[in-house]
Amino acid sequence: MSDAVRETARADVPADAPVLQKLSTLDRFLPVWIVAAMALGLALGRWVPGVDDALSAVEIGNVSLPIAVGLLLMMYPVLAKVRYSELDRVTGDRKLLGASLVLNWVLGPALMFALAWLLLPDLPEYRTGLIIVGLARCIAMVLIWNDLSCGDREAGAVLVAINSVFQILAFAVLGWFYLQVLPGWLGLSTTSAEFSFWAIVVSVLVFLGIPLVAGFLTRTIGERRKGRAWYEERFLPRIGPVALYGLLFTIVMLFALQGDAITSQPWDVARIALPLLAYFALMFGGSFLLGMRLRLGYAKTATLAFTAAGNNFELAIAVAIGTFGVTSGQALAGVVGPLIEVPVLVALVYVSLWAARRWFPGDASVPASLRSAR
Repeated sequence: MSDAVRETARADVPADAPVLQKLSTLDRFLPVWIVAAMALGLALGRWVPGVDDALSAVEIGNVSLPIAVGLLLMMYPVLAKVRYSELDRVTGDRKLLGASLVLNWVLGPALMFALAWLLLPDLPEYRTGLIIVGLARCIAMVLIWNDLSCGDREAGAVLVAINSVFQILAFAVLGWFYLQVLPGWLGLSTTSAEFSFWAIVVSVLVFLGIPLVAGFLTRTIGERRKGRAWYEERFLPRIGPVALYGLLFTIVMLFALQGDAITSQPWDVARIALPLLAYFALMFGGSFLLGMRLRLGYAKTATLAFTAAGNNFELAIAVAIGTFGVTSGQALAGVVGPLIEVPVLVALVYVSLWAARRWFPGDASVPASLRSAR
């Protein structure tokens, strides 16, 4: 999921309050902010001359300095939220860990690859962008959906920490495999020769590696000096909105540069949305059924489903820009993602709560308020 907002649901509302009421104002209206940023970007691109030259005046690699700063700002607070100390508890539930790794790093990327080729066979740039999205596993805002659905908080923290580290190790290799190796095996066209495995490596190291190290050091030093309660209850809420501002700034810049392409082909956005909708539904439904099959209990089943269904669109956007350029279709595909994902995952929270009441009778991990609402 777009990881640019708060780590947990609001604690100042009743447990049985509607899902939307538990979200902060920033979270609740995230699709509105994204649409507004898109509109502002289109207006800037149409009415302000010289935007292209201004953005490209100073570059870091192939990324303009303002956009690079925006990308780093939207990634740092996300990675400062991760509880890295929870990694040593990974061996506590082998079934949950194994299922999560398979869903996130085998089935998820493969499903997005298949949907992108099936539904966007004639749009290679958008197809590549969606494949990159499929490789960027959710690492923070999934904790909001997990919390709202009454999932297992500690298990969610562990899986998020694992995904954070795993992306550094596996993202570039999987990108090379799904963009060049696998299409070749299947007789499909590969990504253009302009694509470089090392370009993805550099993008991941810069736009994930730098904020990951910064986030790890921030949490380690902050907890050591002030304690976890201060860090999570006072410090994180202060820096959390910075990620959203970075995301919105990046969206404004992207749409300012891509205004002509977007306004001349509005149906492309709808076509990008279709495989995303199918992906969320299939990943969530399949993961939820797998959790039930493994008898993980409701709380861990919900955690498994939401961590598998969400994606880290901030990283996908950063990699697409760093590898293919800010005006690329790959970058646009990443931008459309959070616009679709937020309302879909809110709806899936309701589905999960309904399933808790109907399919998990007598499960101790189902809150009493849900059991009594049957």
